[in-house]
Amino acid sequence: MNIENAKSQMRKGMLDYCVLLLLSRESCYANDIITRLKQAELIVVEGTLYPLLNRLKKDGLLSYEWRESTQGPPRKYYALTDAGTEFLGGMDSAWNELARTISLLKSMLPQLPPPPPVSSAASDAEETPSAL
Repeated sequence: MNIENAKSQMRKGMLDYCVLLLLSRESCYANDIITRLKQAELIVVEGTLYPLLNRLKKDGLLSYEWRESTQGPPRKYYALTDAGTEFLGGMDSAWNELARTISLLKSMLPQLPPPPPVSSAASDAEETPSAL
């Protein structure tokens, strides 16, 4: 897996959390969410965001309301439900615990000795039972 694939996988796992964080401050419509994610250097396209918003709505974590717009048709503004706020609290705790664990692991890296090299002869001997 190359670095871009790794980044993509990590972003997918964080996207729910990031969207809920944005909506915890104020309700937004999808274009606002995309713009704010881009400002945070997390590039998301509509084809990714809309299914995510629909899933979060279906799961009871988001609600929406239609608001008139001065620049065109009415817009759908998303907001956290009470269940969404509670879920975000759990995600926030999990994120903080994960960040703490990763920081600890990174601080240990220079101190850890490298793992011993495994030769193919040694691994073959381990896999083949010896005759007694």
